This record gives sequence, structure tokens and C-alpha cells, in this order.
Amino acid sequence: MFALVDCNNFYASCERVFRPDLNGKPIVVLSNNDGCVIARSNEAKDLGIPMGAPAFEYEKVFQQQKVHVFSANFALYGDMSHRVMSVLSDYSPDMEIYSIDECFLSLKGFEFFNLQEYGMLMRNKVVKWTGIPISVGIAPTKALSKVANRIAKKFSERTKGVYIIDSEESRIKALKWLKVEDVWGIGRQHAKRLQAQGVKTAYDFTLLNDAFVRKQMSIVGLRLKHDLQGIPTLNLDEVQPKKNIATTRSFDGNYTKFEQISERVSTFAVSCAEKLRKQNSCCNSLMVFVHTNRHRKDLPQYSRNIVIQLPFATNSSIELSKFAVQALKQIFKEGYSYKKAGVIVQDFTPQDSVQKSLFEERNEKHIPLMKAVDKLNALFGQQKIRLASQDAKRVWKMKQEKLSPNYTTKLSDIITIKI
Repeated sequence: MFALVDCNNFYASCERVFRPDLNGKPIVVLSNNDGCVIARSNEAKDLGIPMGAPAFEYEKVFQQQKVHVFSANFALYGDMSHRVMSVLSDYSPDMEIYSIDECFLSLKGFEFFNLQEYGMLMRNKVVKWTGIPISVGIAPTKALSKVANRIAKKFSERTKGVYIIDSEESRIKALKWLKVEDVWGIGRQHAKRLQAQGVKTAYDFTLLNDAFVRKQMSIVGLRLKHDLQGIPTLNLDEVQPKKNIATTRSFDGNYTKFEQISERVSTFAVSCAEKLRKQNSCCNSLMVFVHTNRHRKDLPQYSRNIVIQLPFATNSSIELSKFAVQALKQIFKEGYSYKKAGVIVQDFTPQDSVQKSLFEERNEKHIPLMKAVDKLNALFGQQKIRLASQDAKRVWKMKQEKLSPNYTTKLSDIITIKI
């Protein structure tokens, strides 16, 4: 058996932990630069505020409906996630953290446990120790535990936040209830193709011919089908290094000069290099992209990206910055007002398995140099040591006008109790 534990409206719940006066009141959390809605409490959902709603378009709605609006506080959410996962790790020796707010637990060997009571113990302890409400779905496979979790959350008053699929009857009933577009792992395009074939529910999907599913959705779709049929096919994944790393940002204004954008691209490449070194990887290619502000219909529009193969695998900030700026030169055009750029590094090789080139090799002197830079930045603060191509005075800062305090990660923001 597997348990899928999901934190309810996680970002909004994190804000409520330290603001109990917000219980029962509508809350939305905004994306980077306070752009659009990325999380909603149930009360905000009931008001009809959609996910991804542009904040500037809904300002009047927020005011009229007395919606409490927060800038995304990822330091707080990350720490609260760690606390929740630490509590849950006591309930199973095998755990897969799937995202910031959900994880799978293997319940192999728990056959003689009352799993309903076990799920309730899990739920009560997480709420008591962290203040974060969770839903627990338990089933024979990972895909079915996802379905069970959805039912636990949807019908929380009846299920008390815990639902178990433990029989063929309950499996079929759950799959007939779930729409095919809501199945974990079935994307929008696949859902459209399946609906065109008359597949409306998850149960309909499990009745399809194996050969058809494999042809339309590859082996991944076939594994999903078997998992939904109650045949364990998807196992717990170990934590894997990332397969690509991106640093992208919107600018604080419209940039027209190459020098302005190249400084930003250089900084983004340095950020990617730091993340590569943290997971002991080197990249063999990188992508650079730029685009104008699509919301400014009065300005000419331009969008372009380029992928370049590197002559050797590297995680050096110096080398990646140089290659990223070279790529930018190939796609930059005069006469446009640019609003966003980004660098994505990909095609990774483990740092200790880098194959040397016959003609061009990475500068071995960069390895101890980068270690020294990382150590100094960790000691004195991020970006204290920079490349000459970066603006020494510039510190990129997101627009976060409605940011809550970092209650758990910053001593100056710790709660003061008056008695």
C-alpha cells in the first residue's frame, strides 16, 4: 500500500499558521513580482478567483471581497515544508518527497495496521506539530493513492481528511467519479485525445487496449494505466539530481541596450553555475532567451531563444557566463524594448565523470577558484563575490509589496508573545 499526503492549500495554510485571525477568511498568494495568483484558500476559491488570475485585474475584487493578499514567501514555505516532511518521515521508512507540499509513503509491511486510524494519527500529528492541515489518500498503487487523496480532500467532512481504496469495489467507484483530465500524469493534450475517443473518466481509461495506450501515450501512459488498474507499476523514486536548471527574471523596466541585458544574462548564468556545483554536475549545453513585454501592444514584439552546445562540460561561473553572453549576441536585436531574459543549463554530466576533449578543455584552475567563491558567498552572503561582467552595485530584488515576515527562518521576524 502507498499513502499520498498532500498539504491543503499549502501556501495559504502557511500564512494562517502565524495569523490565526485569518482562519475562515479568503487568502490568495501571488507569484514572483506579485504577478498572478498561485495559491488560494477554499474561501477565495468560493469567490470565483481563478488560479493564475493577474493581480492587477483582480485588485477591485480583492478589495470588495476583503481578500487577504500575500506575496510569495518561499523561505517560509520551504521551512514549513521541511517541518511537515520531518514529521511524516516517522510514519514510514520509505518516503518520496514529490513536491513542496506532497509526498508518497510506502506502507509495505503495514498489512495488520488499521490504516484509517494510521492515516488519522498522521494527520493529527502534522496539524498539532506544524499547524498545517493535510489530506491522506491510501491505496495499493501510487496512482490510486493520488485518486484517494483527491477524494479525501474533496469530501473532507465525510472522510475527515483520510480516504482508503482497499477493494475492487472502492477502486471502480473512485475511478468512475474521477474525470480523465484530472488523472495524475494525463496532460491537457492527452486528455483531449482521449475525450475524442469517448474516454470521459479514469475508469474508461483503464478499459482501453494496452497497445492503443502505448501507441498514444508511450510506455509511461501504459504504466499509469496498469497502476490505476491496481497493478503496482510506479515505484517510489529516489531523489534525483535535476535534469536542467533555469534562472529567469522579468526586468524592473524595459531594457533596450545590449549591455543592460548582457549583465543580467551573465548574472543568470552565474546563478545556474552555483546550482550546478551544489548537485556536483556540469552542463554540456545551455539555452538563452529574451522577449519583449507582450502586455505592451503599443510596442514592437520580439521573442527568441538559442541553444548552444558547449565545447566541454563545465560548472564554472566564468565559463558559463562567457558562453551565455556569446549566445545572447546571436539573438539580440536593436530597436526592441526587452522585458525578460533567462538562462537554462541542460545535458548534465556528473562532475567527477567529465570527459576531457582532445582540443579544448575546461580550465582546471576554475575548480578550486569556484570552491573558494562558494565558500566566501556562503560565509558573507550571496553574490558578495561577483564577476567583472556583473554590476557590483546591483542586487536583484523581486517586487514583494505584501510579504509576510520570515517567522521561522529569521530571528528578527520571530513572533513576540505579549503576556
